[in-house]
Amino acid sequence: MLARRLPTILPAMTLDEALETTKIHSVAGLLPPGSALVRTRPFRAPHHTISDAGLVGGGSYPRPGEVSLANGGVLFLDELSEFRRNVLEVLRQPLEDGFVTISRASTSLCYPARFMLATAMNPCPCGYLGSTAHQCTCAPVVVERYLSKVSGPLLDRIDIHLHVPAVPYADLSVDRSGEPSEAIRARVDRARNRQVERFGRTAGLYANAHMGPRDLEKFCAVTNEADTLLKTAIGRLRLSARAYHRILKIARTIADLAGAETVQAPHVSEAVQYRGLDRPRM
Repeated sequence: MLARRLPTILPAMTLDEALETTKIHSVAGLLPPGSALVRTRPFRAPHHTISDAGLVGGGSYPRPGEVSLANGGVLFLDELSEFRRNVLEVLRQPLEDGFVTISRASTSLCYPARFMLATAMNPCPCGYLGSTAHQCTCAPVVVERYLSKVSGPLLDRIDIHLHVPAVPYADLSVDRSGEPSEAIRARVDRARNRQVERFGRTAGLYANAHMGPRDLEKFCAVTNEADTLLKTAIGRLRLSARAYHRILKIARTIADLAGAETVQAPHVSEAVQYRGLDRPRM
């Protein structure tokens, strides 16, 4: 339910994004009748039995897969550990490059695949690891085998890892509405506008997620305190260079949401806290 709300808080699609998404859906034969332009960010949630060709595209005449159909929107993989290992591994290239290449003997096609990946999985087979209300019955080796279904290189490409505890009945039954999506989207729009202004006329760069290593050096100025904190976190958690870059991008985005010009220590601290699966597991 939370994942399905993500498109409602994302920035409105630009004309270029709408045109690109419309082309993909038209090629796939999914363009709604009478619709000339897709202006709503797509949400795709394939079942865990999907094949690798269904996820990234393929066939005798290469058609776009779910990663391309989610271009400009959200790709949600529920029960991540239930997907076959070879299916998940094909996500590496589109997550890194923003496109997917399908090669056949007679032709080679490149489809856009710049999407927000959202996933969900239980902490262990029984689902109670870390719960204060139930006791986990899984042996440590069983938990480790279960979590290892998602490879380290793929996990490294996921920016945010969060543990979501069970919601108590008192919170479920209370007659109280949360912050509306429109209010959250307004903050996101302001942060995106700051990014567009910062990147100026840099081709293909209009969001923090698109930054490469050189862009990070140019656009992610950090304070001395933030740099010291980042150095400590990288050393203690033994993070890879890719994880370091992704923490910087998240910290830059947190700073944009706060209206800060430079990345400060609290922004880095919050970004590091979002890398929960990088910590040693008990």
